[in-house]
Amino acid sequence: MARFCACLAAEPGRARDQLAAMGVPVRDGAPALALIEDEPGYATGPFSAYGRTAVGEVTLHNRPALFAALAGAGAPAPPDCPDGELLLRCWVRLGAAGILAAEGMFALAVQEDDQLILIRDQVGARTLFYARAGDCWAASTSLRALRRWPALGTGLELAAVRSFLTFAYLPGEETLLRGVREVLPGRCLRLAADGSVAEEHYWEPEERLGPEAASAESYALRLRELLEEATAMRLPEAEAVGVLLSGGVDSSLVTALAAKLHTHPVHTYSISFGAELPNELGYSGLVAAHCGTRHQVLSVSGDAVAARLAEAAALLDSPVGDPLTVPNLMLAEAVAGDGLRVVLNGEGGDPVFGGPKNLPMLVNEMHRRQLPGGEAEDARETAYLRSYRKCFTDLPDLLTPGALDALATAPAPQRFVTPYLRPAPRDGRMDHLLNQLLHCNLRTKGAHHILTKVERLTSSQSVQGRSPLFDRRVVDHAFATPPRWKLNGAVEKWVLKEAVRDLLPATVVDRPKSGMRVPVQQWLGGPLRELAGDLLLGREARARGLFREDTVRAWMRGEGALLPRQGGKLWLVLTLELWLRAYDIS
Repeated sequence: MARFCACLAAEPGRARDQLAAMGVPVRDGAPALALIEDEPGYATGPFSAYGRTAVGEVTLHNRPALFAALAGAGAPAPPDCPDGELLLRCWVRLGAAGILAAEGMFALAVQEDDQLILIRDQVGARTLFYARAGDCWAASTSLRALRRWPALGTGLELAAVRSFLTFAYLPGEETLLRGVREVLPGRCLRLAADGSVAEEHYWEPEERLGPEAASAESYALRLRELLEEATAMRLPEAEAVGVLLSGGVDSSLVTALAAKLHTHPVHTYSISFGAELPNELGYSGLVAAHCGTRHQVLSVSGDAVAARLAEAAALLDSPVGDPLTVPNLMLAEAVAGDGLRVVLNGEGGDPVFGGPKNLPMLVNEMHRRQLPGGEAEDARETAYLRSYRKCFTDLPDLLTPGALDALATAPAPQRFVTPYLRPAPRDGRMDHLLNQLLHCNLRTKGAHHILTKVERLTSSQSVQGRSPLFDRRVVDHAFATPPRWKLNGAVEKWVLKEAVRDLLPATVVDRPKSGMRVPVQQWLGGPLRELAGDLLLGREARARGLFREDTVRAWMRGEGALLPRQGGKLWLVLTLELWLRAYDIS
């Protein structure tokens, strides 16, 4: 298990020196590309092809298609070629088209003459960061490696704090480390030794709607074909597979497809927070029995969450304000404990096919009125941020006057959603509001919350988490499907449900989404109460000067809002504090 790091400078010796300064030694004369052996990940290399050298965290799901593409270009690859080298060959011989053809999870750094080329997979299953200090570039799949870079001397990026509190994750290229940026999914960056940067978008979802005469059934049938192909290519060869099964339609359809297509046992895993709380265990149990899986229910107590929250936060390159982080980590441990190396999940159904998180925005669009002075320029974006119901509207009361003053001239968080909710005329990708919302969800929450959380927590247990519903061809088909077949009247994800109706009990397909009820409020009033108080009101947090003590105390008492939303908001603040301590950021 390893991550990778790469450096580029006008003088190769200086690039190797910078790697050594991060604690990543490189042999004299070797390229400034190296593995970080003490962090969980899937990095391999350096490897070479056609005079280029690279390192990467690369898992490919469609190797036969890539071998065929290379052979068709007159550049056949050795049949035992590892995934990283195969992707490098596709890049060198086929260019961006070769990367686009690759279906999988990958972050690749290629040394090419006086450039360092950084490539991230289409949807963002694996992350990659970069920074410049002095006359040197550094890139890594480990944010910790860049944090250790003495030449960078990085500190806290205050604007990213505001973004995290607004979204519960970081929605774009910014990180909490000043001067460090994240490569966005579907992009190829060329970092030159002279300090210049060139970016290529090799894939972006586009609204390519089919003919009006096409029937709804034709869209559902084609989607079914793609779902089967996406699931089949993610199944491990000659070994059992796991599926994280919540009981919702997304994870249930992945379970059903895995059971149908795999010739080895399928294990399913669900979470229980206690019989006294609303849950979906009846549905997950029904699906497990229907599909004949080896089912296991994992009980998660508040005490376990309190004991392991700091550990889970430290595993993430950027904080995720999701109370399921510890349960997700415990699920990964259960999967690894059963000797499985691959676990599938149903993530992706909502951001790709129109789940319920879009309804507040659709209602807002229906009922907004033209104000006497005209609509505010960012009215749609502001409504989107408010619909998250995180800390966006609470920032004036939560952040200290000093923090607010420092942020007065910083770009507003609306900038992260504007390109999707108000696409420029030259883009012309999404004309329908629902597709704009889905595009936004895919490129923000999908890449920077869902996928990165799955990747980091599962890889910590040497397990690969794979998401068939985020398959690039499935996503392309979703945006080629007329919006009325994704949100059909009051039925959300209609085309997805129709595509798998024959695989599952009707009560699972047709029931409204309820979601997993996580008892955050109970945890913060019980096992986590003392920890939250010590961390958020302690000397280190006060010295950082981010949060008003009176607001934190009020939230801990359950004050400050008509509905009991303080728990979720306090969870964000606690998650951020734990992450900052794990990375030693003051």
